[in-house]
Amino acid sequence: MTRPVPAIVILGNGSLATAQQIQRRYPGALIHGLAGRVDGADRTYPEFGATLRTLYQQDTPIIALCAAGIIIRTLAPLLLEKGAEPPVLAVAEDGSAVVPLLGGLGGVNGLAREIAEALGIHAAITTSGELRFGTCLLNPPSGYALGDLELGKRFVSDLLAGEPVRIEGDAPWLAQAQLPQDGHARLAIHIGSDVREPAAHELLIYPKNVVVAVSAEVADLATAIGQALQRANIAVQSLACLLASAQQMASPALHEAAHALGVPLRFAPGAGEVGEWARAALGSSVSVQVDNGLAIAQAQQPVDLQRIGRPRGRLAVIGLGPGAAELMVPAVKAELVRANDVLGYETYVRMAGPFRADQVLHNTDNREEMQRARHAFELAATGRSVVVVSSGDPGVFAMAAAVLEALHESSDPAWHSVDLEILPGVSASLATAAQAGAPLGHDFCVLSLSDNLKPWTIIEKRLDLASQADLALAFYNPISRSRPWQLGQALAIVRRHRMPETPVVLGRDVGRPGQTLRVTTLGQLTPEQVDMRTMVLIGSSTTCVFPRADGRSWVYTPRWYGTKPAT
Repeated sequence: MTRPVPAIVILGNGSLATAQQIQRRYPGALIHGLAGRVDGADRTYPEFGATLRTLYQQDTPIIALCAAGIIIRTLAPLLLEKGAEPPVLAVAEDGSAVVPLLGGLGGVNGLAREIAEALGIHAAITTSGELRFGTCLLNPPSGYALGDLELGKRFVSDLLAGEPVRIEGDAPWLAQAQLPQDGHARLAIHIGSDVREPAAHELLIYPKNVVVAVSAEVADLATAIGQALQRANIAVQSLACLLASAQQMASPALHEAAHALGVPLRFAPGAGEVGEWARAALGSSVSVQVDNGLAIAQAQQPVDLQRIGRPRGRLAVIGLGPGAAELMVPAVKAELVRANDVLGYETYVRMAGPFRADQVLHNTDNREEMQRARHAFELAATGRSVVVVSSGDPGVFAMAAAVLEALHESSDPAWHSVDLEILPGVSASLATAAQAGAPLGHDFCVLSLSDNLKPWTIIEKRLDLASQADLALAFYNPISRSRPWQLGQALAIVRRHRMPETPVVLGRDVGRPGQTLRVTTLGQLTPEQVDMRTMVLIGSSTTCVFPRADGRSWVYTPRWYGTKPAT
């Protein structure tokens, strides 16, 4: 399994040179710098604690260039929760020290040694087992799985107490370890795929060398696979992946089984016999057993998943929010990290960056939505992880509808097998409303004044009805050089049903550098005060304005209507 790309987190410019030195060791890693204090970081963040906790909960390895105590206090509330424990390291700002803090079973000591080598120093390894034996027995390398962690801790404790050990099976990485070996020792490290009852005197390590090919519908698939492995005397810990034909790519039963067993799903091209395809991928010497529609293929060594079929393609349509990094939801940030390809209008793609060198960017004109959606499906259908970028929320005048329309029109089964997900973002109307207070606090209507995709007569009708209904209004695309007259006509319609003193909020580039927010009234509003990057919020008859302590105004629409309810 490939280790996730780490995040390098710094608090000031004094750490930047060291961070860049570490980044050269991990080219895909991004440097996260505190906003207002760091120039030249790949990404900025507004608050150290929230950023560190988010990265930790996303299972991202963290290299923080600051005092260890700050990291410990920040992450302490999360340590009682069960879940991921990624590697976490503290590195001195000047690169003079690297201290592994968390993630002993996630390879933190190996990461510390790599960073120390890049900085020309020694890592401050404090783990007794690694210091004594030169390896972490409870964290076997990729392609192997530990049997029982709690028994493993007792085993390592006995080793540290001075007992010798014997090695049974093929364990090439242990040849370099400084283990006290004795062919007659009571303690044994057993490397193999056979089913064994765990014992205190044995450390069981399983090679991930088994592929189960599913070629038929099987009831309770995860249980059936477990039972078939048991009959074959193969430990479930040696299961590397499930393999099925591409025609089964969207099968819920397959995905549920893979999730329950904790293994990836791979898919063989075409409709051939997947058991034979597994044999061809693993080598002619592999043994294959067929058991009730399941073909169990076992290799001599851990399998390379890149040689076993391909993954299911994924297409995520994401919303970046209004532009500020802190207003981007964590799920969207995680999707951008995993993406192979990123598609979108160039301005929005730039907002989503920076990107790793291995990520492919497909920038297109803002008017090419359907071509972009079709291109995204073509890429995802080959097994790639694809992201389509929208600003705000992808479902509000953005790419989600275009992507679904492209899928609706397509009869290509490969497109319909793609793992499609829509991830929300903070829409511009909500971001502007939050800056002003709560002008959309009651029923409201969101309208685009652009007639590029719908007739102006429809816009006029909806404006009139929404204004009659006394809904607060949010205008997207209020004006442009090609249609400077439409906002004036829209305001004329609204004024038939609203008083001149009705509050209006104008938010320009909210969530981006240089944002402005202005509170005015419907009677004072003119089209010249608005451009294409302005969000226009018009209150209802109950919308209120009152002064803030800083001299600006709060705007809100109360949740009651008509007669104020008793308190």
